[in-house]
Amino acid sequence: MKVLVTGATGFVGNALCKHLTTHGHQVMRAIRRDATLSGDIVFSEIDGATDWAEALTGCDAVVHLAARVHVMDDTAQDPLALYQATNTEATLNLARQAAQTGLKRFVYISSIKVNGEGRDTPYRETDVAAPEDAYAISKWEAEQGLQRIAAETGLEVVILRPPLVYGPGVKANFLQLMRMVERGWPLPLGAIRNRRSLLYLGNFVDAIRLCIEHPAAAGQTFLLDDGEPVSTPELVRALSHAMG
Repeated sequence: MKVLVTGATGFVGNALCKHLTTHGHQVMRAIRRDATLSGDIVFSEIDGATDWAEALTGCDAVVHLAARVHVMDDTAQDPLALYQATNTEATLNLARQAAQTGLKRFVYISSIKVNGEGRDTPYRETDVAAPEDAYAISKWEAEQGLQRIAAETGLEVVILRPPLVYGPGVKANFLQLMRMVERGWPLPLGAIRNRRSLLYLGNFVDAIRLCIEHPAAAGQTFLLDDGEPVSTPELVRALSHAMG
């Protein structure tokens, strides 16, 4: 298949493109900086007015990773509007143009934050969405819009809500924790009995590929994880062991 991947140079996108190529797919990379590979499509901005015609030509599927990511302590005057411009309006614009070309499968990378901000029992795909912050709301609005487009056009939409993803090249909070563990800092976490789901990068890209290929994935929403929730102390010990 010929697959358009947006956000192709990011943490997940880079690994996904390599994974898809290894499994025989032709990848069209949509990126926001200078092209580095033959066939790269460069966009200065991704929003509700972006023209995707060149990138979509001949494609069988789209994996939409590009997004305005969750920002801690956002100081923007209207953060919801900024998130909606990239995460909602740009997503729906791409999906509409994809449907018009006759493209079959649209895999949207959403977020577990659509389900909420933590509770005692595990989240499920059938739960009522409960997004709380601007980032999660923009992702949920995109999901709803995609469902409408799917109903109107027949576009096969697959929605994935991953938790925290880790693996080679990880950044943000997970990288900070790794650095603290590596330095041998004493961390006051031993008595914590929390448990959370994590998702390894290799598992994530394999799941995305399956959602591109498998007929039964059409119209589904999936929550992904490694299958073994861990507490913070367990995670720290695992990192410490792995780093020697």
